[in-house]
Amino acid sequence: MQRRLRQVCTAVKEHSVVNYAKIATIGGFSNVDNLIVRATHPNDMPLQEKHVHQLLKLFSISGHSSIRAFSLSFTRRFGRTHCWRVALKCLILLHRLLRSVPHNSPFRSELLWIRTNGLISLYPCRFSDDSSISSPDYYTLFVRSYAHLIDEALNCSDFELEEDKKQSFIDKEEEEEMGLAEKMKEMGRKLEILPQLQSLIDRVMECRPNGSAARSFVVKSAMKYIIRDSFFCYDTFRKEIVVVLDNMFRMPYSSCTEAFGIYKKASQQFEELGEFYERCKELGFCGYYEYPLIERIPFLQIQALESFLNGMWQFTDDSSSYGSSPLPETEVVSSEKDENENESGKGGDVKRIIVDDFEPLIKFDDDDDVVVDDGHLLKKKNVENYKT
Repeated sequence: MQRRLRQVCTAVKEHSVVNYAKIATIGGFSNVDNLIVRATHPNDMPLQEKHVHQLLKLFSISGHSSIRAFSLSFTRRFGRTHCWRVALKCLILLHRLLRSVPHNSPFRSELLWIRTNGLISLYPCRFSDDSSISSPDYYTLFVRSYAHLIDEALNCSDFELEEDKKQSFIDKEEEEEMGLAEKMKEMGRKLEILPQLQSLIDRVMECRPNGSAARSFVVKSAMKYIIRDSFFCYDTFRKEIVVVLDNMFRMPYSSCTEAFGIYKKASQQFEELGEFYERCKELGFCGYYEYPLIERIPFLQIQALESFLNGMWQFTDDSSSYGSSPLPETEVVSSEKDENENESGKGGDVKRIIVDDFEPLIKFDDDDDVVVDDGHLLKKKNVENYKT
């Protein structure tokens, strides 16, 4: 009985707000607040594109004042409602606007400002549905998951998608001409972007509607926007991780392990993403032809790469060399001066290399000694010829 009473009160409240906004608009009192209310009508119809275009036009004309008005009105509308249709349409409206404005737009800065000052809370989201008769938890969970996704997208607002599109089409000749320091700096930037993309993909997979929510027309319209954005995240990640792996063994050891951790997580994440896409196909979200082919990462490949990294020289960023491949752990023992070096007039200690626990990459005969000079592995009898 109490749930039924809350449902009736919520329905009366939402329809009263919408009717007031319509009357005010007819009377010439149209503003951002009324526009948001009319865009988030508590019915089963999807969000109308005309409301998105009206807001974008208003932002371009009025500038910061209209953006501030939208932020405050959106906060009130989303924060006070207990109707899942209204809350979901608010998030769809915000999602559409974020996709439409440039990444350096003051609109994003304004949203970050109101979130920082506690005016809006997308994560954790405090929304609770009181409008549905059965299974309100399904709608509540979906709205909260969608809000978490948008909050994560705001955290990645400095992720310049357009720049990454351009970077993916860099000519190979230009890439070869890049200096090693510049290339390593670029790899460091990619190592910052890839975990952000993985986090966004995780948030997308959390937006999995269940029960009656999966059959709702409004939920289906929201899932189309969510899934299509995930296509871009997956495609960008797949291209960027290939570039990182190509340059993996030119990076410091700490960066190598970081790249391997990202790659190892991707192997499991791609499996889950493939299952998520199959489920979405069954539910009719997006066209079947739109889904990308998920490239699974073989577990044997992960094991082989992990074994190779475990055998690498444990060097730090300061002592590592970008251009040279790391060697296995070795014990360096000082020996007496070589008689051949004394005859050639070049003194110096010759250090004998003793390899422990690892199979050497280059094998010599048992009766030959291996010495190192200036970073070169030589047979002892060839030291004199090398130095002269």
